[in-house]
Amino acid sequence: MLQVRMASRSETGGRSRNEDDLRYGASGSFWYAVLSDGAGGHRSGAEASDQVVRAMALGLQSATQATPDFLTLLVNRTHTELGRLQQGQRGVDRMHATLAALWIDARRAQALWTHVGDSRLYMLRHGRVCHVTADDSAVQRMLHAGYLTTEEARSHPRRHQLLSAIGTADPVQPHTVPAPIAVQDGDAFLLCSDGWWEGHDAAAIEQTFAAAASPQEWLDLMAHPLQAALHPRQDNYSAVAVWLGAPEQITCAAPL
Repeated sequence: MLQVRMASRSETGGRSRNEDDLRYGASGSFWYAVLSDGAGGHRSGAEASDQVVRAMALGLQSATQATPDFLTLLVNRTHTELGRLQQGQRGVDRMHATLAALWIDARRAQALWTHVGDSRLYMLRHGRVCHVTADDSAVQRMLHAGYLTTEEARSHPRRHQLLSAIGTADPVQPHTVPAPIAVQDGDAFLLCSDGWWEGHDAAAIEQTFAAAASPQEWLDLMAHPLQAALHPRQDNYSAVAVWLGAPEQITCAAPL
């Protein structure tokens, strides 16, 4: 059975309160991690992210086995419930939240994930980013269409404009992997809000990963430049790190 280690960090940044939320844990040989970034509404974004994380974590904790259809159904149920809590609210009055969720079957060495919005999931293998979820954002759409370069997208004024989020009046289409993904000793995952990933390109994620001896140290190394560059409008920044087996032994690099 794969050994699984998890760690997290969630910081307020330059804001008055933290509207990110996260939760992770295990149930037998199953492990899960959920992260959400809330916003808007007469109620705070913190309530939106809390509701999303609670609903997703409860569903994953109680599952005896997950499938892609199960994850998609769970996301849609969470979306419906958050909508029910704000019946009659419209437009900017509605609270909403992003989602990134990961499920790992340590006995079968398989993983599933899903996301909505612009909270991301990165997968690393052999110390390199091999998968990144695609944001539900206007900038991501322009990037896919070839209107922007990756560098231009990082600073585009519309980079925070979401096209989909949990709790909006419109239905959501969760981006769930179509089948379980085989994982192995040395793999790692990073789930993070936009306040976290905006400060790190793939190279920085790989460099800090190579220099870390634990998932918590990996997060701490990534958090240092975010803290050093803190400005008054710095968004909340949060992340969950998931290590399978012993990446620190398999992936070797000189310290930063």
